[in-house]
Amino acid sequence: MKKDSIRKKRNAYVLFTREPVPGFTKTRLMPYYTAEQCAELHECFLRDIAHEMMGRDFDIIVSYTGGEPSFLKKTFGRKAKYIEQRGNGLGQRMENAISDVLAMGYEKAVLTGSDIPELEAETIEASFAMLSASDIVIGPTSDGGYYLIGMKKLLHEAFDVKTYGVSTVFEETVSAIKAKELTVAKVDEYQDIDTNEDLADLRRRIVEDIHLRRSETGRFVAENLRISVIVPVFNEEKKAGSMKAQLKKATQGRSDIEVIFVDGESTDSTLEVLGDDFTVLRSKKGRAVQMNTGAINSTGDVLFFLHCDSTLPEDFISEIKNCMKRKLFGCFGVKFDSRNFFMLTNRIISNNRAALGGLAFGDQGIFIDRRLFLEAGMFPEIPVMEDYEFSRRMKRMGYRPVMTRHRILTSSRRYGKSTVSIVKTEMLMWYLRMLYRHGTDPGRLRVLYKDIREKH
Repeated sequence: MKKDSIRKKRNAYVLFTREPVPGFTKTRLMPYYTAEQCAELHECFLRDIAHEMMGRDFDIIVSYTGGEPSFLKKTFGRKAKYIEQRGNGLGQRMENAISDVLAMGYEKAVLTGSDIPELEAETIEASFAMLSASDIVIGPTSDGGYYLIGMKKLLHEAFDVKTYGVSTVFEETVSAIKAKELTVAKVDEYQDIDTNEDLADLRRRIVEDIHLRRSETGRFVAENLRISVIVPVFNEEKKAGSMKAQLKKATQGRSDIEVIFVDGESTDSTLEVLGDDFTVLRSKKGRAVQMNTGAINSTGDVLFFLHCDSTLPEDFISEIKNCMKRKLFGCFGVKFDSRNFFMLTNRIISNNRAALGGLAFGDQGIFIDRRLFLEAGMFPEIPVMEDYEFSRRMKRMGYRPVMTRHRILTSSRRYGKSTVSIVKTEMLMWYLRMLYRHGTDPGRLRVLYKDIREKH
């Protein structure tokens, strides 16, 4: 079918965008993402918009810049029309795009940017409907700008804004329109994706919205999560080498993982064993203090708190990322390096406590959205029970942990080897939690819960 024979519809949706070229698109997300990742994210936005808008009762006009629109034409196909942006500033280029589209004979033109991956066709259709009773329709963004503007005839007043990209653009635009006694309608607010904070907000919506989770953008954001592995250590010369080797293997050739060891005033050769393969911080002794120190100095989207005496399952990184698509808080299932019947019982109780009771303990490898961790106040800096109290706090906030498919192997060294020692330790832990729930000071509990690493 020849291009001229395609039946033109009454309304035109104008996608105002650029060809996604690395180094020239979504640059405000650098260096969080590489130039190539920024371009790939923009491609995801465009594919999601194309999927949403194609086949609707309006024509698609792609107003582009950035060179030959090869990706745009591949994505939107032959049924879309393509016009190159012209003009010096953003306002002038948008005005010219709408002017060019209305000059084609369309009754109404609605223009949006391309960094709104959640944009729904219903919003565009509602905009056309609103233009039947209003001169202009506009769609605000959560940062004070706007992502959508539409009209039936070219109205210069809609672009009479001195500076774009500031938090007053929407307010100034509406004021300029009303000052000319023009009527303006407002459609749904969306959040455009420009900054790291915008991405953090988007990740939360991905967890809540299965449709967004399955979108191109949702998959990209989930797969490109950055994880900070935080390992508190104290007198761990016997375990630090094994943990370092595991993490070195897992992070080889990857830029989405950072590892931070936090030493709590070790008196043995732990620091020498750790060397300089990963970041090593120093803090006061205390698991909560050490983990919080690591979190504050980390850069990841997800914080993974790991005990040094653990053995990680294969591809634990993918397991964490898969869980974080569905929840903002999770842990691994746990198993112990002992075949004793009572340790098996302990494993079952621990995993059920997390899966059914919503309480994850530190030896299960807690992982959590960074921003949520900070909002929750981090780990309470108490001598013991910091993981227990943190899980209780998360539960009160309405968050229950999601568990990974595979389990983390944890040392049973605290329990000893004999059945008597294991049962006594399990009873002691139960007793300490009971005392804590009834308000006993954690400092007093610390006396009963001796640190076995002090012997090293």
